[in-house]
Amino acid sequence: MTLNSRGLVAAARKGALDMLPLSLAVLPWGLLFGSLAVQRGFSWLEAQLFSGVIFGGAVQIVTVELIADNAPLFTVLFSAFVISSRHFLYGLTLRELISPRPLRWRLGLGFLLTDELFALSGDRRAYRSRFRLYYALGAGGSFYLAWNLWTFVGIVAGTSLPDLTELGLDFAIAATFIALVVPEIKSLATLVSVLTAGLCGVLFSVWHFEMGLVMAAVVAMLAGYVTDKMSYRRGPSL
Repeated sequence: MTLNSRGLVAAARKGALDMLPLSLAVLPWGLLFGSLAVQRGFSWLEAQLFSGVIFGGAVQIVTVELIADNAPLFTVLFSAFVISSRHFLYGLTLRELISPRPLRWRLGLGFLLTDELFALSGDRRAYRSRFRLYYALGAGGSFYLAWNLWTFVGIVAGTSLPDLTELGLDFAIAATFIALVVPEIKSLATLVSVLTAGLCGVLFSVWHFEMGLVMAAVVAMLAGYVTDKMSYRRGPSL
């Protein structure tokens, strides 16, 4: 192995190590999905393919529930589209960094671009060199393997243990996103966006507004944009 190859392997290993806390944090989430899928009538292979092909915790859980409830195909597809739409914004944010890369890198990293990998992509040097690309590959790839492993463990547990959905494992979803969002609150505009999203999300949920999650995100982005414009000339707020 050449010196350059060893450097690329080291970069991938560093990415996997940096992602390790988040890979462990989604263990309850993976257990929840795996057990939920088999207990809703899916075979172990179908449940595993959900994680292997879709690779999105929230959309997997919602899709399984909708299919199990015999929801119309349009409802299933539209719900999956709405829940996954944030990945479009992730792609736009990282477009300038990734677009110069070969197609194989764009497709590979695009598939691995989860909330967790996006959280590790905030460095201005991200994706700008081969070492940075392998770092992202190690981070995203290790998270993909962890997610599928936890899904498998959930499948096994779901076939031999009582309903795991009653254990409150779904709190792992909220806890993971809180851990991702809080370190990124570095300006007043971001703080306003986060607080607005939380408040609107709760209110829309209480009002049983079907598009509440999407509307909460839209209102939060608008609030953050207005706050940023109002404080533009004052410099950093936090």
